[in-house]
Amino acid sequence: MGVMSGPYVIRGSVSLPEAELMWRFSRSSGPGGQHVNTSDSQVELRFDLAATESLPEVWKERALQRLEGRLVGGVIAVRASEHRSQWRNRETALVRLASLLAEATAPPPRPRRRTRIPRGINERRLREKKQRGETKRGRSGRDW
Repeated sequence: MGVMSGPYVIRGSVSLPEAELMWRFSRSSGPGGQHVNTSDSQVELRFDLAATESLPEVWKERALQRLEGRLVGGVIAVRASEHRSQWRNRETALVRLASLLAEATAPPPRPRRRTRIPRGINERRLREKKQRGETKRGRSGRDW
């Protein structure tokens, strides 16, 4: 079994602290071979978002607000059971948690600046609509 690849970076210099990650392993449903009934390959990774000191305060507030539906007592949980090996499921769970936190802590998008539609474009649209209406009106056989 290899060593887990380094600290998982959320964004910039902020990464997930190994000490604050809580792991739980259980039997996985799904694919497996001879070991399927004996190996605990499903991984549940829990991270206490409310109590962590590793995230900047602004990020923490943002994440708590955005992930509020997924949190249970301030703790976020991620499950992985796609792979047969526990190690690969651990990697998957870590990547998932890191990307979830990266998304939740991202700064809000810039507000959209309203722009005016140029008059020419608007007039052309109305002209084309009128033309289309004429074409359709010509199809009805009322004048026969």
